[in-house]
Amino acid sequence: MDEDRAGPGRRRLYGRRQGRKLRPGRQALLDRLLPRLCIEPPPPGADRDPRDLFASECFDFRPKTVWIEVGFGAGEHLAAQARTHPEIGLIGCEPYLHGIAALLGAVDGEGLDNIRLYPGDAADLIDGLAEASVGRLFVLFPDPWPKTRHHKRRFVRAPVVAACARVLADGAEMRLATDHAEYCRWMLAHMLDDGAFEWLARGPEDWRQRPQDWPETRYEAKARAAGARPMFLRFRRRARVPTGAAPEND
Repeated sequence: MDEDRAGPGRRRLYGRRQGRKLRPGRQALLDRLLPRLCIEPPPPGADRDPRDLFASECFDFRPKTVWIEVGFGAGEHLAAQARTHPEIGLIGCEPYLHGIAALLGAVDGEGLDNIRLYPGDAADLIDGLAEASVGRLFVLFPDPWPKTRHHKRRFVRAPVVAACARVLADGAEMRLATDHAEYCRWMLAHMLDDGAFEWLARGPEDWRQRPQDWPETRYEAKARAAGARPMFLRFRRRARVPTGAAPEND
């Protein structure tokens, strides 16, 4: 999922919200579960603790910390992380209703009560969260928008990276994946230019091979089948420098 501003104070979402008509069973699942799991983004600058977004009449759950996935596709990765880490709250941001319905099938079938959904612009959600309140953030195989005139639509760009750095806790990870070589270089440059992140790769295999705790997505499998080579980037949020203190040299 990628977005760009469509006017003052307003963002424009790119990508489909709905393709072909949902099958009756999927539509029924969407109608029944989405209202229970859907969250409203706090207003910009609200400094909201994301753990508070998990409070509801339907589920008695307060997570240890919260991870966010931007554009979760069909939700394979999000569901796998929720399954492996039941103590962590997972917020998935995805506007495409078919992807949401696919994830809801896993939520319903496996009782994954540590997932919440935001079917809109992830940047709106991030803008309303408190500083250092998110434990991990995933941006996996976003649209690369390869044409130069469309680069402004890419999710990974300077203002969004800065917003992510604000909400990520010290030591938290931001994980990015793509099968598009030019976008990989773009993401790496923008993450390092921000200055708040340390790239965790120590050799080529660290970005050529997916870590074991990083479940495969349907898009990754499709990319490999087509002969593409996915790339995996892991960044750690540097410790914040206390006010008045001099920054440490690397």
